[in-house]
Order: sequence, then structure tokens, then C-alpha cells
Amino acid sequence: MSEGNALADRIAGRRAGTGDPQAVVGEFRRSVVLVPMTAGGLWTQAFGGVRWIIGFTDEAALARFARVRDSEATRVRDARAGLAGTRPWEYAALRGARLLDEIVPSMGCPAGVALDIADPDGAMFFPPVKGIVPEAVAVDTRTHVEGKTAPGSDAGPDGRRGAGAKGGG
Repeated sequence: MSEGNALADRIAGRRAGTGDPQAVVGEFRRSVVLVPMTAGGLWTQAFGGVRWIIGFTDEAALARFARVRDSEATRVRDARAGLAGTRPWEYAALRGARLLDEIVPSMGCPAGVALDIADPDGAMFFPPVKGIVPEAVAVDTRTHVEGKTAPGSDAGPDGRRGAGAKGGG
């Protein structure tokens, strides 16, 4: 069984209501994850106040996503310029541990990994919380210290989070 398949099997078990959530995180950390590349680096998407790194368990999962994305893009290109076809997809192969322990903390904002998002029954999210990412960047462990916000926090000077926080967006 390939590493990606072992991870997909753990995710399937968890989604079925069995399996240990920490075992899924452990398998993710050991697995190689394929992350599409863009001109600016790894492909990410913002949703719900989190910057999600988009990753896939194997080339088949990435190909399913690419077909959907390319199909949508091709329809737009066809309608506008009469262009057809798909483009090659570059990707980086990275261990889940590297994504969670090195790349997520370097992003400077709440970040996590969204895995196999083209597969509604196989998708899994690894959010920026304690036990998944380092505590220093976990959104559930950030604290307000001496009138200053912890690095990367979205809390304002008064310790409140979100758009209503003074000085916090």
C-alpha cells in the first residue's frame, strides 16, 4: 500500500465514525502530500479566516481536482477566446510534518491543510489547532500578553478576536 493510500484509508475510517483522530494526524505527518504549485509558491485558498494549503494524498486525487478545475477554466476560456485543452500541473511532494511544522508557521496567519478537496467523501481538514500545528501558531492557544497580541493572532489590543477587535481588522 502506498503512503497516500494508507492516509486515505485512515481518513475513510475516521469519516465512517471509526478510528482514532490522532492516528489520522500521525499518518498525515508521515505521509507525502502533493501540493499544487502556483507562480507564488504552494497553492493556498482563504476560507473562514484560515489560509488553507491545498494538498492531495496521491496523483489520482490531484488529477480528479485538476480535471474539475481545468474543465471550469476551459469553459471560461472557450467562451472568451475559443481556447481548449488543459494545462500541466506542477506540484511539490512534501511530508505532512513539514507542512504542519515548518510551512504553516511561516505563513504569518492562521493556516492549515485541506486534503483531497475534490473528493467529497474523502476530504479532510487539518486546522490550525493544538495537536495538529505547533502551539505557537495554533488559534486555540493564542493569548493576549501585556497589552500585545501573540504573534500571528487576529486578536486586537483588547484581546477580542475578529473584525470587531480594536486595531484588529
